[in-house]
This record gives sequence, structure tokens and C-alpha cells, in this order.
Amino acid sequence: MDPYKFSYHASQDNISLSIYNTGYQKCEPGYTWGPATRDHYVLHFAAEGKGVLKGPFGTLEIPEGGLFCIRPGELCCYIADEISPWEYYWVGFNGTEAHHLLGMTPFREGVQLIVPENPERLRRCLKRIYDARGNGPAAEARMLGGLYLFLGALMEEPGGGQPRQSTARQYVDQAVRYISRNFSRDITIEDIADAVGISPSHLYRVFSQELSMAPTKFLTQYRIAEACTLLRSGGMTVGEVAASVGFSDPLYFSRVFKKVKGSSPTAYERRADDKEE
Repeated sequence: MDPYKFSYHASQDNISLSIYNTGYQKCEPGYTWGPATRDHYVLHFAAEGKGVLKGPFGTLEIPEGGLFCIRPGELCCYIADEISPWEYYWVGFNGTEAHHLLGMTPFREGVQLIVPENPERLRRCLKRIYDARGNGPAAEARMLGGLYLFLGALMEEPGGGQPRQSTARQYVDQAVRYISRNFSRDITIEDIADAVGISPSHLYRVFSQELSMAPTKFLTQYRIAEACTLLRSGGMTVGEVAASVGFSDPLYFSRVFKKVKGSSPTAYERRADDKEE
């Protein structure tokens, strides 16, 4: 069969979990990606054929039916076999919940390769994510739902289950839950720290440790991500969107939005409308 590639690059803004890309590819013999790093997680499933993954844990032979994981910042290279080049399906994703969800699958820290007991189920899950592709809130919801179904199927594989969380991660999860329920109000970092039961300085340390960002930056990004969802949905003015995500001053909201997204709320909304056409 001749080589082919079907891929889709998503533009989701969900801060808790977002799909970056998805697709499937029949590689030519010796096809190589990398060495390079990514800023998100990528899971590849070798539906047919085989190949090699070279990463921080050495060289791994990826058999047919194998599923391998590349984490953010890992310098990796993967190569299709010269005789039996692989056809693989993949999904790339990230977000504040990505590490936690992946930790409930067999891909615990240090694990890069598994051979699942139900490979066809996982292949179908990955294909559904690609098939659900498209612009707009409905397509994004379908793709994200497909990702949750895929991760849920992975959690049912041997080695999956509830991870042991560090105390720092528990504090971060509590803070994220508080933010998700109160971001539309005029909350402060002190309010978040009080809700979690730690000092603001301790909150800063655990966010830096677990998410590599300050809690103030996370709160801002969360609000802007929610604003993007409202802008794509349409029917609201910029001032109404600003008030809905915790900004009392629309002008200040517009400045923050442009700093985070690189365009004004109005321009962002106009681009979203153009994609829907």
C-alpha cells in the first residue's frame, strides 16, 4: 500500500484539556520524525508494521499493536521500519488535567511503551477523534469527548488506575477546582489560597512545581480560555464576555486578551466566524 497521511491541527482553547493534533499515517520505509521536542503529549498507536523510538529512556523497538507516549520537552526521534513500516494513529494534547489523566493510565512516570490487551478498541477511539474534527464548539466538544473515551479505555488496560498524588498536586487540583467554579467573580490569589488552606507563597510554589506557572498566570489564562469559548459561541458583546469571565473593565480585558491571544477579542471573534462559514 502506498504511503499516506491524514492529519488535523486543532485550535482549541480549553485550558484544562485541549487537543493539539490528531490523525493517522502509513509511512514509507525509514520515515523519520525528529530528533525534536514537543510542547504537548503525543500518543502513537502502531496499528500495522513496526518502528523504533529513540528517547530519554533509550531506544525502544515498537511492535505492531504497540502504543508509545512522548511527553512535553522530551527529545525524541521515531523511525519506521525499513521492511515493515508502520501505519500509526495519534493524538496530541495538553492542559492542566493532562498529567493527572495520563497518570491514571499505564503511562506512569518513566513508561513510554505499552502493548495494550485491546488494541483495536484504542485504534477505533483514535480514529473517532480524527473523524470528529472540525471548527466550532460542537466539533471541539466531540473531539474532546473522543479523547476522554480514549483515555478512559487506556485506564482500563493493565497498569491503569488511580495514581498516587503528591501533596503539591492535591493543592493544585483543589485550586483549579476553586478557580473553575469562581473565575467569573472578582477573586484574588489570596482567596484561592484560603480556599485550599495554604499561604499565597505556598500556592505559588506548588503551581510553579506542578504547572510551571504562577497561579496569577493560570487564573488569567483560564479566564481568557473561557472568554474564547464565549466569543466563538457568538451573541455576546465584548463587555458582556468580559464581565462573564471576571473582568469589570472591558478595556483592561481587551488588553489582557490581546496579550494572551495575540489579537483583540473582536478580531478573534471575527476569525471564529470566518471558520464557521
